[in-house]
Amino acid sequence: MHITCNGEQKAVDQHISLHDLVLSLQLNPQTLVAEVNGTIVEHPDFPGTMLNNGDRVELIRFVGGG
Repeated sequence: MHITCNGEQKAVDQHISLHDLVLSLQLNPQTLVAEVNGTIVEHPDFPGTMLNNGDRVELIRFVGGG
């Protein structure tokens, strides 16, 4: 199936959770804010949020500095 992640088309497994997507991108779920189809998804809900064909996912990572 195909999703759009941060504006790029990606082919992913049919039964993939948001948590599994984040891990496959080698990102730490605790450092992200995620939005699926315009709805914010809380960290505890990443594993239970299953992605569907055509979903739009935005992953935002905050970086501190000074």
